[in-house]
Amino acid sequence: MTLTVRFDPPRVWYFGGERRYDDGVDSIVIKRGDLAVSTATDLVRAMRKAHRAGWGLGAVQVDVAPEDEYEPKGSFVEPISFVLLVDGRLGVQCDLVTGDYYDPFDEDDHFYEKVATISGPFLKRYGAQLVNAVPDDERSSSPYYHKAILAVPTRSKTLESLYRIGDGVRALFAAASTGVLTRRTVQDLVVAGRADLLIGQPEGPWLDVKSAHYDLTTPKGRISLAQAVSRFANAEQGGIVVAGMGTKKIPGGELIDSIKPVPVDTGTVRRYRQAIETTIFPFPVGLEIRSVETGPGIGLVTVSLPPQEEELKPFLVHGAIVGDRVEGAFISIVRRSGEDSIPITAAQIHSTLAAGRALLRRGHVPQIDLPRHGEHGGSSGSR
Repeated sequence: MTLTVRFDPPRVWYFGGERRYDDGVDSIVIKRGDLAVSTATDLVRAMRKAHRAGWGLGAVQVDVAPEDEYEPKGSFVEPISFVLLVDGRLGVQCDLVTGDYYDPFDEDDHFYEKVATISGPFLKRYGAQLVNAVPDDERSSSPYYHKAILAVPTRSKTLESLYRIGDGVRALFAAASTGVLTRRTVQDLVVAGRADLLIGQPEGPWLDVKSAHYDLTTPKGRISLAQAVSRFANAEQGGIVVAGMGTKKIPGGELIDSIKPVPVDTGTVRRYRQAIETTIFPFPVGLEIRSVETGPGIGLVTVSLPPQEEELKPFLVHGAIVGDRVEGAFISIVRRSGEDSIPITAAQIHSTLAAGRALLRRGHVPQIDLPRHGEHGGSSGSR
């Protein structure tokens, strides 16, 4: 069987039948087109062979120049390369560029944990893992070029598929430079066409995904959308709803497991906004609705809102869903708790109203003793 990657001592390399050369130091420079025709198993075998031959190979780097140009010495290379890990496995090394400095000698910076948090679900999806995260200790000012080193599976994989794993980690880290997924991160990834990077992420206090549109032609659909938005408006963090993604149940919650594009057109954003405007009071500040095409006539819809001022809460929904019935004369008030929605109790509503009246009358808010949970039944909200 013909090898897709071959090393012949002392320093001869072939990728997809093409001779490739070193950069004048200790790395091999290949072309972007070599990735699709070279297998990971052949590369790791060749790198091990080079190691046994005594060549301290630094990395296999990818030239950014057009395919018909090849000058390995002094070439500019991609921020993703291939390395041989100390245990003999194949690794992918990614440059993570940020404006944030992380002290490599300060254990409290927890740079590894930050990278692991943002990339963990994505890497698990592909059977890869974060081996190391190394802060930039050479530059004294931004931008800083940190490194993440990944252990990747090799069986039946091309270098192209492994390159995409590294590219995904870079995209996630760039979107969430703090090392933590946020509402804004999710929206940025969806708008950038990288919603696939959200697969494996859990739903939570600020993230809710739907596999289909809300049926905005019916009162039930409009109320359901309004309740989804008001849950986040009444919560502390705000949140984002993404229509066009599926989930699967796991112990303790749900994970995003698929992209299921919904029909979109030029009127999609307007219909969502009108449904919210006519059903929620007050209208949430900073509400942002976007429609992102993933194909002809299909895509994803995001409804994102930042944390709301406490003075505006609670946000009320004109209408409620009681069992299978729609009660248009009711007012529902709900808020987000983890992945669930919980009704706001009568005691909480009374406390808010009483505090507001006291502030208007006396100029200050007196201490109000609320009943303990369970002392009074009933609530004014519905899920």
